[in-house]
Amino acid sequence: MSKESAPFTYAEVGATRTTMPVGYHKFRNRRPLGHGRDLFDRVASHILDFGIQKDVGTFRDSDTETAQPGTELTVALQIGPLTFNAPCRVVYVLDEPDRRGFAYGTLPGHPEVGEELFAVEYDPTDDTVYGLITAFSKPGTWYVRLGGPVVRLIQRWFTHRYLNTLPTND
Repeated sequence: MSKESAPFTYAEVGATRTTMPVGYHKFRNRRPLGHGRDLFDRVASHILDFGIQKDVGTFRDSDTETAQPGTELTVALQIGPLTFNAPCRVVYVLDEPDRRGFAYGTLPGHPEVGEELFAVEYDPTDDTVYGLITAFSKPGTWYVRLGGPVVRLIQRWFTHRYLNTLPTND
């Protein structure tokens, strides 16, 4: 995979960091994982190493070992005998004192159009660590449009599976 080889398939690149755009299906799932800076650091490493995608079995390959701006990766969804490859590129990496993670956006060939953020947040007021997945998307292919609400249910199911891969201590 070569960096910057194809344009993103949507104009609102980076919008998971700021204001989610109109005209897309949006979702946000934030779950407490436990407490402490050690847990925050472990979860951050897991996310940045593509651990969520690897543990769920959607990870296919990437051109870097860890998420970096510009990293290209392919995730895939297998349903029975069908495999849907989904090329993406890391849009940005969060490296803040109380927030770490990355967002990737869709590239040509991805069945959807949009962006997804995988992050961990630390609340210093009560020492709680949260896993966070935020996304906006819309169909990029006829079969995703045809799938309508079923596709959204699959997305939410995967979001729960993704969050379940994150380390906890409670």
